[in-house]
Amino acid sequence: MSTAHTALEHLRVIRSLMERAHIYRAISAPAALLGGVLALVASVWPAVHAATHYGDALFSNRVFLIVWHGILAACTLLNIALLAREARRRDQPFVSEGMRMALRAFLPPMLVGGVLGLTFVICLNNLTLAAFSWVLGYGLALLATAGFSPRSLTRLGWAFTGLGLVLFVFWAANDEVRLLASDLGPASIVMGLTFGLLHLVYAIAVFASRAPALQNEEVQPA
Repeated sequence: MSTAHTALEHLRVIRSLMERAHIYRAISAPAALLGGVLALVASVWPAVHAATHYGDALFSNRVFLIVWHGILAACTLLNIALLAREARRRDQPFVSEGMRMALRAFLPPMLVGGVLGLTFVICLNNLTLAAFSWVLGYGLALLATAGFSPRSLTRLGWAFTGLGLVLFVFWAANDEVRLLASDLGPASIVMGLTFGLLHLVYAIAVFASRAPALQNEEVQPA
């Protein structure tokens, strides 16, 4: 009886999450926009410097970690603020059962990618492998929520996973790129194309899809 009740409760939570998928998509767009802009700003300069200075690093691996974890912190704080505001608007607890279910799906791939990335930087001094770990971990984390998240987030997860794998194969097969004196340039390019460009495309697509919906609401009679 307890197992059946738990299963029914999970189904209820999943159905509730799917019904509110458009809300979560709208909430995720500002954080994606912020992350995309910051990622491009953080990646373009070191990538251009490496291309024009024969692969030389613009800054150290420690600075690389500080910059990208700072971007992660900024986007996480914005996401938390938006989720908290939405919870207050709907008069619901911030840490709901739906959020706990989403975190249970999202966190394991993120944890694996994060730990691998830090290990590659600290122990192996390899920024590019760290970037691939973060990209693929994030993509798999988004795909892990496919059962109850908006389809746009699932597509974003596939974009991260697919582009991350393509870039990894290209990097692994290209000795000239893989054996540069510093891999800050390649790592910055990977981060910029994924966390920068893909997030910007996602945010623009969400905002563009919201505009017609808002116009339709305005023309409807009261």
